[in-house]
Amino acid sequence: MEDQVLTMLRGQVVGIMLGTVFLFIGLAACGIAVIRGGGRVRILVWFGIFTALYGARLLAEVPAGFSVLPRSIWASRPYVIWIITYLILIPALLFWLELSLGRLRRFVQITVIGAAVVAIAGVCSSLITGSPDWFMPYNSLLAIWCLLALAIVNAVPSLAKRFLVIQSRISVIGTLVLAVAVLYANLAVLFHLPSYPFFEPLAFAVFVFSLGYVAAERIFADERRLLSIENELEIAREIQSSILPSCIPELKSLRINAAYHPMTAVAGDFYEFIPVDEYRVGFLVADVSGHGVPAALIAAMVKVAMQSVVSSASDPAEVLRGLNRVLSGQLRSQFVSAAYLWLDTEAGKALYSAAGHPPLLCWREGNIERIESNGLLIGVRPDSDYPVCEIPLNAGDRFLLYTDGIIEPENAAGDPFGDQKLEQVVRDNSLRPPSELSEQLLREIRLWQPASVTQQDDITLIVIDVV
Repeated sequence: MEDQVLTMLRGQVVGIMLGTVFLFIGLAACGIAVIRGGGRVRILVWFGIFTALYGARLLAEVPAGFSVLPRSIWASRPYVIWIITYLILIPALLFWLELSLGRLRRFVQITVIGAAVVAIAGVCSSLITGSPDWFMPYNSLLAIWCLLALAIVNAVPSLAKRFLVIQSRISVIGTLVLAVAVLYANLAVLFHLPSYPFFEPLAFAVFVFSLGYVAAERIFADERRLLSIENELEIAREIQSSILPSCIPELKSLRINAAYHPMTAVAGDFYEFIPVDEYRVGFLVADVSGHGVPAALIAAMVKVAMQSVVSSASDPAEVLRGLNRVLSGQLRSQFVSAAYLWLDTEAGKALYSAAGHPPLLCWREGNIERIESNGLLIGVRPDSDYPVCEIPLNAGDRFLLYTDGIIEPENAAGDPFGDQKLEQVVRDNSLRPPSELSEQLLREIRLWQPASVTQQDDITLIVIDVV
C-alpha cells in the first residue's frame, strides 16, 4: 500500500510543482500590476489571471494537490476544473488582445465575446446539470480556432510584423509549443486520442518562460533607451543653459537679478539682456507654449532670432516685430508670448511693449502699477504691430518681468497664486534687494503649492531696481 501511495505521489509531483509555480507567477503579476497602476498594465493583469487560473486548474487536477484543502470541499474538485476550463480562455484572449494590431485585434475581440458567451452557458449548465459536456466542445473549438490563427501569425514573419506588437523568436517558439500542446489536448478530448497528462503543462511552462525572457529583454532595452534619452536631455540642458545670459550686466544706476527654473530638464522659457552701454540696456522675457523639448527648440530659435534685432534694441516695437517676422511660419502651431523692456537711465525713461505676455509690474513710491502694452502672440500673424508704453524712470523704481509660471501655480483648493499674491509679496519685500525678493517669491510659490505637487510650469523672473 505504501509503495502504491509513493508511486502515485511521484506521478503527481510534477503537476504540484508546476501548478504552484504558475499560481505564484500569476498572483505576482497581478500584484505588480496593482502596485504600478495605470492603463498600460492591463497586459500584466490578463497574463497574471490567465497564468494563475492555469496553475489553479493544474493543482485541482492533481488529487494530492487538492487534498491539502479541507475535506468538506473535496467534492467540489470537478466543478473547479470545469469552471476554470470554461473561464481560462477569456483572460488568455484578452492577453493576446493587448499584443494584437489591426485585423488580428478585431478577430481576437470577436473571439473574446464568443468565449464569454460559451463560458457563461457552460458554467451555468455545469452547475445546474452537474455535467460540463454540453458546451465543452464549443469551448474546445474556440480554443483550437484561436490558437491556429495565433500560431500562423506568430510563425509567419510578415504577418507577425503587421499584426503583433512584439516580434521575438523566443516568444514565437514558446507560443508555437503551447499551441501544439493545447491543440492536441483539445483534439484528444474531441476525438478520444491518447492523453499525455504533463505535455500541456510543460508546454505552458515553456510559453511562460519565453514571455519572461522577452519581458526581461524589453526591460533591459527600455533601460538602455532611457539612459540614452537622459544623456541626450542632459546635453540639451547644457546647450540650453549656454544660450541664456552667462552673467548679469553691470550698469550704472541699475541693480538686476534673474531667476530661471525650468519645469523639466529643458524649458520653453527664455530671457536675454541687450546691454548697449553703461546707461542703456534691453530686457527680453519669452515663454513658448507647451513644455519640454519642442518648447526648448523654439526657445533656441528665439535666441537666434534675437541676433537680427539687436540693432533695434532701443525700439521695443521693432524688436517684437522683428522676432515675429523671423519666427512666423516656423513655430508649427505653437506660439510665443514675450515682453521687452528698454531702460535708459541717462535719459530717465523706459519703453515697454509685449506680445500676449503678463503685465510688467512697477513698484514706485509705495504703489504697484501694472503696465500692459500687448499685441498679438508671436507667430499668430506675420504683420502684427506692438504698441509701446513710455515710462519715466526715478530712483527707487522697481520693475518685475516674469512668465506665467509665477502666477499660475495652484494650492490644494485649486486657487492660483495669482496677481494679487504676487503683488503682496512684492509689497512686503519692498526694502529687500532684487536677489532676496526673487528668493522670497520663489519660496512663497513653493509654500503655496501642496508638498506632493511638482512644478507645473517653467519659471522666469527678472527684478530690476533703479538706484
